Amino acid sequence: MFPTVSIGRLAFPTTGLVILIGTWLCLTLVERTADRIGQNREFIFGVAATAVFTGFIGARLTFVAQYWSAFSQNPLNIIWPLNTGYNVWGGVLLGLAGAFFYARAKRLSLLPTLDALAPGLVLGLMVVSLADFVGGPGYGSLTAVPWGIAPFGVRRHPVQLYELLVGGLALLTWWRVSRPGRFMVGRPFLLTTAVYSAGRLFVDAFRDNAWIIEGGYHVLQIVNLLILLVALFQIGRTINSAPDS
Repeated sequence: MFPTVSIGRLAFPTTGLVILIGTWLCLTLVERTADRIGQNREFIFGVAATAVFTGFIGARLTFVAQYWSAFSQNPLNIIWPLNTGYNVWGGVLLGLAGAFFYARAKRLSLLPTLDALAPGLVLGLMVVSLADFVGGPGYGSLTAVPWGIAPFGVRRHPVQLYELLVGGLALLTWWRVSRPGRFMVGRPFLLTTAVYSAGRLFVDAFRDNAWIIEGGYHVLQIVNLLILLVALFQIGRTINSAPDS
């Protein structure tokens, strides 16, 4: 919808700006959330920063490996320009691997670390949704609802805005269940995950460019359903194992 923003004679890609500013906000947020639940902010920030760094490098390198024939004649293109050419799933996998090994090196406990990182993860997903909205690569299904948007002259569901609402609800859930000294370890992460995955399970039905497999099934909806079921199962286990159960 707004692929570029102009400042004087300069034009900047809005998607890149949103991701850049969003990354800074995510890293800032995890420091605040670590303080709120009594975790070491330096180590939690280190986990998040390592995930961002290794994810960025991983996304670029996996893209280069995928299209090596386009880079083999001029290897300098591997490191410049960096404004295009990333493999999202490669970045996610290597980012998670980097965060895992950093956490292991610092001997961080799994559930408290996930509790502190949950808001940053949700905000990161919201940043992706916002970048998708302003950059225009994603779009919702056709609709006649009054709040629909018409970026190309055809009214569609503002599915990315739905995703932002889901993320906001998940962040509110985390805030409500993470009251200092009054929450069970692991509960903030699990409830936040359950709320976000349930919301995405619903709103992804309105995405018109969804990844669909044979039979008409939306891949992301299947993934969100599995995540929701696992989160609910783990929440049930924590309830059953509570001292007052």
